[in-house]
Amino acid sequence: MKKALKIAGIVLLSLIGLLLVLFLLIRFVFREEAVDYLTGLQKEQRTELLRSAGPYAAEPDADYRFTYIQDTARAREIHDYFRLDTLVDPAAATWDKARALATFVAENIPHANQKVHPKVRNATALWEYTRTVEPAFNCRLHAILLHELLLAEGITNRFVTCLPADSLDSDCHVVNVVWLPEHRKWAMIDSDMQSWVASPEGEPLSLEEMRQRTVAGEPMTVHRLLGTRDPENYLSYWAKNLYWFMCWEQTGYDKEVEYEGRVIALLPAGFDGFKLNEAVRTSDDARFWAAPDTDTTF
Repeated sequence: MKKALKIAGIVLLSLIGLLLVLFLLIRFVFREEAVDYLTGLQKEQRTELLRSAGPYAAEPDADYRFTYIQDTARAREIHDYFRLDTLVDPAAATWDKARALATFVAENIPHANQKVHPKVRNATALWEYTRTVEPAFNCRLHAILLHELLLAEGITNRFVTCLPADSLDSDCHVVNVVWLPEHRKWAMIDSDMQSWVASPEGEPLSLEEMRQRTVAGEPMTVHRLLGTRDPENYLSYWAKNLYWFMCWEQTGYDKEVEYEGRVIALLPAGFDGFKLNEAVRTSDDARFWAAPDTDTTF
């Protein structure tokens, strides 16, 4: 009896030891493989949710119109304050200018969920906030700052809130989409997570194209503004936050100082969204992502 108990104890200790060794192998030796597997599984689950979303549909009678306001006096003020002539080659293509400005923001302001919320949310106030209050802030403030720098350089863009299907998921992501007149298309750029996404051929993709490719299982490549980042984790994160989108109907400076105007939300058919308040709902993706008409004020 004692011998049997002794043998059982040895077997149990051996099993515990084996499990410990396996744990350590997974934790330290095969950690990347385990993380890759879990990331891939999570991405596939999120992609299936996108695939099961209701289809978009044209709404020719919808009562909204995106406008893109430029103010030359404010543009000059921001241009001089940030010395944009030292950051951007005036002869460069629009996408090269946009990447230069996004890289400038990424280099100088890391991501953080700020403890003290800035009272004024425009380019100069946000920059001064990082110099005097906290050195970093979240994706929305990144996108607002970059929005105004791009505007000052004459680049039409929107900052877009990208959201998940789950109303209990408090995480969303805010990025800029830049209009590239040379290619007649939008392109996403993310100074907060220091990345942009392209086709395998290197063409920068819009949020619309990223969603379409995610659903279709088509390849995308992640390009970094700074350093390195796990591309699969980034694309998995996007699979969650490509479910629906919100942005201001009218762009321009000081959008989240005065908070004037309406918000437009692009939703899959049959999905009501959440925290929409007075936002205008639409399922017309072609209209939501249409080429811009530009209005100018002086």
